[in-house]
Amino acid sequence: MKTPDLEIQLKTLPKSPGVYQYYDKKGKLLYVGKAKNLKKRVSSYFNKKHDNARTHLLVKKIANIKHIVVNSETDALLLENNMIKNYQPRYNVMLKDDKSYPWICIKNERFPRVFPTRRLIKDGSEYYGPYTSMKTVHILLDLIKGLYPLRTCNYDLSKEKIESGKYKVCLEYHLGNCLGPCEDKISAETYHDNIDAIRDIVKGNFKDSLHRFRSQMKAHAEAMEFEDAQRIKEKIDILEGYQAKSTVVNPSINNVDVFSIVSDEGYGYVNFLQLSHGAIIRSHTLELKKKLDESDEELLAIGVIEIRQRFNSQSSEIYVPFTLDLGDGIRVTVPKLGDKKRIVELSERNAKYFRMERFKQTKIIDPDRHVNRLMAQMKSDLRLSVEPRHIECFDNSNIQGTNPVAACVVFKDGKPSKKDYRKFNIKTVTGPDDFASMEEVVFRRYRRLLNEDEPLPQLIIVDGGKGQLSSGVKALEALGLRGKIAIIGIAKRLEELFYPGDSIPLYLDKKSETLKVIQQLRNEAHRFGITFHRNKRSSAAITTELETISGIGEKTVVDLLRHFRSVSKVKAATEKALAEVIGPAKAKIIFTHYHQEE
Repeated sequence: MKTPDLEIQLKTLPKSPGVYQYYDKKGKLLYVGKAKNLKKRVSSYFNKKHDNARTHLLVKKIANIKHIVVNSETDALLLENNMIKNYQPRYNVMLKDDKSYPWICIKNERFPRVFPTRRLIKDGSEYYGPYTSMKTVHILLDLIKGLYPLRTCNYDLSKEKIESGKYKVCLEYHLGNCLGPCEDKISAETYHDNIDAIRDIVKGNFKDSLHRFRSQMKAHAEAMEFEDAQRIKEKIDILEGYQAKSTVVNPSINNVDVFSIVSDEGYGYVNFLQLSHGAIIRSHTLELKKKLDESDEELLAIGVIEIRQRFNSQSSEIYVPFTLDLGDGIRVTVPKLGDKKRIVELSERNAKYFRMERFKQTKIIDPDRHVNRLMAQMKSDLRLSVEPRHIECFDNSNIQGTNPVAACVVFKDGKPSKKDYRKFNIKTVTGPDDFASMEEVVFRRYRRLLNEDEPLPQLIIVDGGKGQLSSGVKALEALGLRGKIAIIGIAKRLEELFYPGDSIPLYLDKKSETLKVIQQLRNEAHRFGITFHRNKRSSAAITTELETISGIGEKTVVDLLRHFRSVSKVKAATEKALAEVIGPAKAKIIFTHYHQEE
């Protein structure tokens, strides 16, 4: 509800791009947002009904609105990003993983050292990165040191001190890991040529170094210096091997950033791939915690700005899966086919893998969060009005109409609750009638739950297509539960999900967690039903065979099976052994029945 003060603020907002801030009545910052048109965007919060509970709660708390006008939406994005990080408003996307990343430093010295660091010092040194892990940095530095031996000491190698003979070469020189600049064994010009090549390598450009090494190898070979040629060839192999580990895309795709996003109810995952000279030289995925009902477009725009700032990206073009307005300084491309499309798909695959890894970690570290997220996802995927915390699944089992049974398995919070499993003997149906059997067991199950005042499930799943689903619905109608419990059917062939009154099935992504839970329920119901059915058939077969012997009753059969454990052992037993269990008269009858031909 808008107060008079808010009404006035809304009416006086400019139509320019900018950043808006919502405050509560105590002056606490609740939310920061950016807009292409401040008046239109801010007014939209108050002019429509919000389905999302968090957005609804935010709007109720707003007591004051402030805004900052900027020149473009790009400036608004940058300002919004900085303000979120500085103030961490309660209702904003949470920018996670804000740690200090490693960089590769080329020190500002006469003979520069190259080393990893997490501190950026403004002393004229060059810094490349940041990298997402120290492991990546060490791999790259090992490659560089294998190609271009560099000094590791921290001596002041000024021209005067070297000429005065102040320093002596160390063990690193004798091991071949340093070229000895401290004794003037390599000129500053040659050393800097190597540094130039190293700059290209950390930028992802291997072409110049490979060309240089090939020229050197050829020169050594022509001069019959085969050992030196072999040494250069080994460096070429190292460089080509490292380059092969980078995903080579297309040499014409150069200096491009690729972004994609996957999201669920609570989080968005933005993946970033940096391309240089046709190879992926960096990959990073950013996890964004939703606070409101942010769209993928909003989350991706936030992720792009954050990641480009964090990694100091200067690329003038980005590839994304859908159109984004990031201002005039960045060219946004939405690839439709070819290598460009494939690289966006690769980015999406990386985001999905990251999301799955997060799920697995959360399942171990914070199982409640995992369950809450899974339930919210299932509610959304299955178009339910409530989260399916309690699910029951039914399956019929019979072979040619013999011993018809049914099973009901129960999942609570996405996990089997085996103490609540139930099995049913079909009582009112004659012959192999799956539809009538399903109707009977669903009716019996929920009539009992109602009579005993037990909690009802939020979702019922029947194993089968439209016929079995209709039978389940008929049973619920008879009990007055139609519309109070959601019920769906799953058909085995294409894993279609059927809804009552809807002839068109729902198809879920084969990799979706929702479908996996439903498949697990169906498979568990099938296993439980088949086991019950087999046990019943075995029991029936054993009982029938022994009880067909004239003069042998049920108690005798039980005594025999309790002692001998199986019918085959009863058959093989001697008359004396049988007599010790059931007496000589009945032992003679059974022994004669099985051995009369002899």
